Amino acid sequence: MSDTAKYRIAPSILSADFARLGEEVDAVLAAGADIVHFDVMDNHYVPNLTIGPMVCEALRKYGITAPIDVHLMVEPVDDLIVRFADAGASYITFHPEASRHVDRSIKLIRDKGCMPGLVLNPATRLEVVEHVLDQLDMLLLMSVNPGFGGQSFLPYVVEKIKQARALIDSRNLDVHLEVDGGIKLENLATVAAAGADTFVAGSAIFGADDYQHVIAQMREVLASV
Repeated sequence: MSDTAKYRIAPSILSADFARLGEEVDAVLAAGADIVHFDVMDNHYVPNLTIGPMVCEALRKYGITAPIDVHLMVEPVDDLIVRFADAGASYITFHPEASRHVDRSIKLIRDKGCMPGLVLNPATRLEVVEHVLDQLDMLLLMSVNPGFGGQSFLPYVVEKIKQARALIDSRNLDVHLEVDGGIKLENLATVAAAGADTFVAGSAIFGADDYQHVIAQMREVLASV
């Protein structure tokens, strides 16, 4: 895969300056980002508390029209699926172990007009999604254990990305393969070569002085894969 148009960069607002969030999101989109990524944590499924649907709604009212990719690290999930869908989410992904009825939660996302996805923690096996993969628009593989930003990429996830790409391609499915956790310029080529097409980056983008420069560097790396 060498066509950079197939690759999507999704800055995680968890690393943005929340005092001026609208401006921050405008800035990364103007710099060339494709998707706005939300890390939603509930201090229950994961040991942290972040943002809710009001933030999504506020960005839509502010004028953000780009796709918003909501990663629910919450348990249970169904109520927040409805709330984020109503607030303007585009993609909604959740962890299968956080839902008692995965099929029902996927259908709820679809019925609310959003694109559903599942998220697998680093040590969660791919077999968990095999039976529902054809119902998804996105498969998100965590390359850190969820709960905190700024963690280091876990190298063993690379092989899992390769396996996920092979599974998606073997079924000829139109499912995006997203990776989240410790994505930086140094490992971007490895992750892309393994088969990912959507890359969540928080501190690597929002921690840079020049968003346009770092996103351009990411595009250059992806063009070389």
